[in-house]
Amino acid sequence: MTSAIPTGLHSITPHIVVPEAAEASRWYQGALGAEERSRVTLPGGKVMTLELRFGDSAVMVAGEFPDAGILSPFDIGGTAVVLQLYLEDVQATWERAVAAGARVRHPLAEAFWGDLHGQIEDPFGHRWNLARHLRDVAPEEIAWGAAEAFGEM
Repeated sequence: MTSAIPTGLHSITPHIVVPEAAEASRWYQGALGAEERSRVTLPGGKVMTLELRFGDSAVMVAGEFPDAGILSPFDIGGTAVVLQLYLEDVQATWERAVAAGARVRHPLAEAFWGDLHGQIEDPFGHRWNLARHLRDVAPEEIAWGAAEAFGEM
């Protein structure tokens, strides 16, 4: 019997749109350590979609097709979505991503919820939280830290 969820994917799998999927794949592999698992290329050579693996998770990456309404963040005025990527060596990945052209939105620092955490924007307009969990924090402590961080105290 065929599984409702394809092998290697999860119930929710992000699918992002970039101006050029092959270029994005190279960047994500070099900067964030992704591994390309599959690719669908159209007869003219343009990549329609590809699957990247980040640790145990997949992200589908599609090239833009404006005539079909498939648009990157550049064409829709940005994105409200942030992809969270947990890493063993977040510092090394952070440095690699920034050196490869990622824009720092929030510097890498220890956060009140127990992660070493920072946010970048990749050259294709997508935001990524890069993190490494450092310690478990009680919900009450997280709530207090959030209230303090957002001026609700």
